[in-house]
Amino acid sequence: MPLTYASYLKVEELLALQQPLSDGPEHDEMLFIVIHQVYELWFKEMLHELDQLVRWLEADQLTPALHTLKRCLSVMKILVAQIDILETMTPLEFLSFRDRLETASGFQSYQFRELEFLLGHKRPGVRQLFPESSTAHRRLSARLEEPTIWDIFLRYLERHGYAVPADLLARDVTQPVPLSPKLQSTLVDIYRRHPPVAQLCERLLDLDEGFQEWRYRHVKMVERTIGAKPGTGGSAGVEYLKDTLFQPFFPDLWAIRAEFNTGPDA
Repeated sequence: MPLTYASYLKVEELLALQQPLSDGPEHDEMLFIVIHQVYELWFKEMLHELDQLVRWLEADQLTPALHTLKRCLSVMKILVAQIDILETMTPLEFLSFRDRLETASGFQSYQFRELEFLLGHKRPGVRQLFPESSTAHRRLSARLEEPTIWDIFLRYLERHGYAVPADLLARDVTQPVPLSPKLQSTLVDIYRRHPPVAQLCERLLDLDEGFQEWRYRHVKMVERTIGAKPGTGGSAGVEYLKDTLFQPFFPDLWAIRAEFNTGPDA
């Protein structure tokens, strides 16, 4: 048989994956399933692109690295915009099928946890949400041991002659990314004297801000839907999500903003 649109994209298989569990089923459960399946597809694409970003930086290819980051930022805008669609569902509409979710929760999205790990927000305990023999546990264990995007960026800077503290280059990549005043001095100099690399810094900051925006919008969406109730799967719901706010992946890029109040020769 010749290749067709449907066979190439596995359309029949794709459309068979939306299987509501509520009686009827409840009308809004289809929306809930589709939105979250689409999120998982975009998470897959983000991981695909960020892994490519790592390869570009390791190969010292700045221009394609910037292009890849631009694509990631476009995906982030879609991730944020999808919350607008979820917010068309009222609390009563969600309640009509919520009990069918049982212990299922977005808290269990291992691809989102992979993104967090790759971007630097590593918490080994997250793996305990998944059986040791599972794909999720295996993938998260691999990401835990891998350098973060920030580590790859610092190695890029070091190869190109920028002063990067040795302790950052040799750090334990399973631990949180620390603030470094010495590195901040290098970053300020990059902004003032090396525009192409400064552009890379700005795209990383855009990505960081995009994730923080998604987290904030997600918190408010959950709050307007279930209020202060516990989340599905036993999580603390809104209170847990609020604790994830304002935790940047690249803190040094945020810390240097105040430095630009001084002149270039200061």
